[in-house]
Amino acid sequence: MDRTTYGLDIAKNVMQLHWVEAESGEIGRKKLARAKLAAYFAQLQPVRIVMEACGSAHHWARVLGGLGHQVELLPAVQVRPFVRSHKDDAADARAIWLAAQQSDIRRVPQKSVEQQAVLALHRTRQHWVSVRTATVNSLRGLLYEFGVVLRGGRQAGLKALAEQRAAIDAQLPPTMRTLVDAQLQTLAQIGQRIDALEHEIAALHKQLKGARALIGVPGIGVLGSTALAATLGDAKAWRSGREFSASLGLVPAHAGTGGKVRVGHLSKRGDPYP
Repeated sequence: MDRTTYGLDIAKNVMQLHWVEAESGEIGRKKLARAKLAAYFAQLQPVRIVMEACGSAHHWARVLGGLGHQVELLPAVQVRPFVRSHKDDAADARAIWLAAQQSDIRRVPQKSVEQQAVLALHRTRQHWVSVRTATVNSLRGLLYEFGVVLRGGRQAGLKALAEQRAAIDAQLPPTMRTLVDAQLQTLAQIGQRIDALEHEIAALHKQLKGARALIGVPGIGVLGSTALAATLGDAKAWRSGREFSASLGLVPAHAGTGGKVRVGHLSKRGDPYP
């Protein structure tokens, strides 16, 4: 039997397979526990395995590719239109199999462990930056309830709080003064975490292929060059720079009918971080 293409819906614990027998046209479906997935495909001759580019997809692409199989990753947004009726694991696996038959759907390049490690540093830094912003905004809102108005902007607001702390404390009850001290201490700790991550990213800058060339581009610094280099990889997956920029949404959106096409603003579809 020639089961050349498998649609694989991955999850934390239970994986769902969908395939069609080449000789009989019979539809095959199978559930597998996470621990048994690699062992199942290790027993098969080389096949084509297609997955959505979602959580842990790059890990499974490396594992299954290491077993000799051809692994393809599809953009989840391109798979969604093929889900018929109610959404469940079996329907998702079937939709992946159907989308895999469409040659015009561009495949997502597989990332190496090194690429994912660098991007993990960036994601963690981004997380703590958002936590810092939320903490400052929360503190600003709480102080406003006591008649204290801080200037806009994180740095300007914290500077004003430090300069006017004595006058502000006079407006606050003891409980609120203790809370402000605790929040400021938390902000200092978050700042230290962000600084440590930025130093670690800067240390990897010289080791990351392509980052040194990118930093020479006006407007791109250490953070931008390392994030772009980790996203780009060896660049073999893209036929041109324009295709890579399109994957980041740096091309204009357009709509047309009746032979008339209107070009709009940048679509910003894709990962907005790099």
